[in-house]
Order: sequence, then structure tokens, then C-alpha cells
Amino acid sequence: MSIKLADRMSRLANETAFVMLAKAKALEATGREIIHLEIGEPDFPTPDNVIAKGIEAMQAGMTKYTPSAGLLETRQIIAEYISKTRGFEVEAEQVVMTAGGKPIIFYSILAVVNPGDEVIYPDPGFPIYQSVINFVGGTPVPIPLREENEFRMDIDELKSLITNKTKMIIINSPQNPTGGMLSKDDMAEIAKILADRDIVVLSDEIYENIVYEDRAYSISSIPGMKEKTIILNGFSKSYSMTGWRAGYGVMPKKIADDINKLVVNSTSCLAGFTQMACIEAITGPQDELKRRVEQFRLRRDKIVEGLNSIKGLKCVKPRGAFYVFPNIKYFGKSSAEMADYLLNEAGVATLPGGSFGSYGEGYIRISYANSMENIDKAIAQIEYALSKL
Repeated sequence: MSIKLADRMSRLANETAFVMLAKAKALEATGREIIHLEIGEPDFPTPDNVIAKGIEAMQAGMTKYTPSAGLLETRQIIAEYISKTRGFEVEAEQVVMTAGGKPIIFYSILAVVNPGDEVIYPDPGFPIYQSVINFVGGTPVPIPLREENEFRMDIDELKSLITNKTKMIIINSPQNPTGGMLSKDDMAEIAKILADRDIVVLSDEIYENIVYEDRAYSISSIPGMKEKTIILNGFSKSYSMTGWRAGYGVMPKKIADDINKLVVNSTSCLAGFTQMACIEAITGPQDELKRRVEQFRLRRDKIVEGLNSIKGLKCVKPRGAFYVFPNIKYFGKSSAEMADYLLNEAGVATLPGGSFGSYGEGYIRISYANSMENIDKAIAQIEYALSKL
């Protein structure tokens, strides 16, 4: 007997980063040396003080169930952090802790979007956005992020895409996969468009601390927007805590109550020792975070200069996150073909831009969360491989 799955399962997509990682690992198993620039994961370890706090909490017995929305202490600390950094008062009841940032995407779309509702999302963008919109029966409406605009939304184009069916707009700044950022003026213009509309904003701010020449702005800080914004944030990128699976959402209390029901019905709760480590990450010394961001800046400058020195490649300098999104159209290969070519011929694992949406075709994503030495090697090996085309 074969099991027939529900139709909705055909609407869920995979995340290409893990597919490419598997291909790279298979090549490594044959003895090939592969430089991993495909995974969006800081190469730095979790800071020592954060690890120590997690161990201390485990040894103190914090290995049991916790409240589904998170420990009150953790939620209060996050509420204070958001209040301070976003400029409006947040209460602990507005915070929901989750196992990483992804569940906030899933829960928010599941809680807000009905079948047939339209959701505007960035393209190229994190592929889970479109996947979950499709899964719940919503209608994905891509807003193109174009190279000539430094991969920022065109606000007039965004306005033209809004209809009476639009239920949600997803913003990600700094942005994956391009490193583009919306300016403070961009945010103000979006807020003006939404002022009289009943549209929820899902603001993915997971890369908020990894910025270079400017600072990240949250649309929630603009008067009138906190009431209609769900902030997605977490600890994976800023504090190298990808394996701790620690994220959170900040939202109006009514939505928080409903999203908490989704936590109850899925993962139950987040580990107490993880939450104690999160508190230490936010309230402890930030010197290490600043040092790492500076290292990312130096790596960014090196990889952008190196890629732009290769005939046929064009690479915009990103303003945040730790990705570059070079244009590969000169070579006449699809982004998937180019990613496979560079893996097999250059020994460098990258991701096809097309996996981040149709407007990502003609580009590849490269993570510079790797050492300066490996970035130098990767540039040399990419240049050699491309010279053979």
C-alpha cells in the first residue's frame, strides 16, 4: 500500500543551500577539497560567555518544559531590547520565542493569510517566504529587487502591486541573498503607502546587526506601523547560534496570543537553557559582535574587489548581511549550471540565484562567512575556472 500525501505537500519547496551542501559533501567524500561559500552561517563560534551561560543553566536543571511563548524573563529582556532599539514600548506579552527565526515566517503567514490572499515578497529573496505562501494557499506576488537599484525595492513598483486582495507584505533588510538594504526614507515611503490599508508587514530583521556603512532601520519604528508589523528576529546570525535554534517574533498582543497557539500545537516550547544563553547574548558584552562585523566588512571588501576583477563578473557591494550576489549573465549559463560548474570545476560551493526567485536568475549567491585565506583561494579558483569558458 502506498501512502498518498495531502495535496498541500506538493506546494512546499526545499531550501537549495542544503541541497548544494549535500553535493559539496559528496565531492569531499571522494577526496576533493571544497571551499564552502554556500551556507548562510557565520564561521565564528558561539561566544564563550553565551556558551558558558547555557551550560550553567543546564547544570542548574533548566532542561524541562518551559512556557510555550518563552520564559517571562527572556521575553521581558527581548521586550526591553526592542523598546530601546525600535523606539516604542513593547511588553513581554508581545514576544513569542521560537526554535529559530523560520517558525515566525511559517506561523505569521499561517495565522494571517487565507487561501486567495495576496502576499508581496522580495524576489530574489529567502525562498521560504514563497514556499509557505504557496503552502497555505495564498497568492505569491514578487516585488523585484534589481541590481541597478542596489537590490532595494522600488517603492512606486511596490505601490502598483498592492490590490484589495493584498494581506501581507514581507520586508527583509538587510537582505538575503543580495545584502541590499532599505533606507530610512524607503521605510517611511512604505509606511505612507500602508497608512490607510489593512495590510500586515512581516519585517525580517535577522541581519540587523550585520551592517557596514549605515544602520538597519525597522519599519515598526515609524508612527502607526507597530500596530501592523510582525518583527522576526533571532540569535543565529548575530551571535553565531545557528545550532541553538533560537528566534523570536514581536507583534501586537492579539497576534502573539494566536501565534502562541501554533507553538503549542507544533514544538511546545524552546529549551530553558537556550533562552538563558539568549539573555546573555543580548545583555552581555557586545565587543565580540562588533569585532566580527568588522571582520565581515573586511571580507566583503576583499570578495567584491576580487569578483569585480574577474572578466565577465559584476558584483554590487552589499551594505549588510554576509552575502554577495554577482551577475554571471556574461557567461551564458543558467545560475544552476554556473553553481554546478563552479562546484565541480573550481571546487567552490555557491548557490544559484534562481533558487531565490525568478528575478535572481543570472546571478549566484556567495557567502563570505569564511576566512580571508579561503576567500583568496576561492577567487583564484573561480577566475581560473571561468577563464576556460
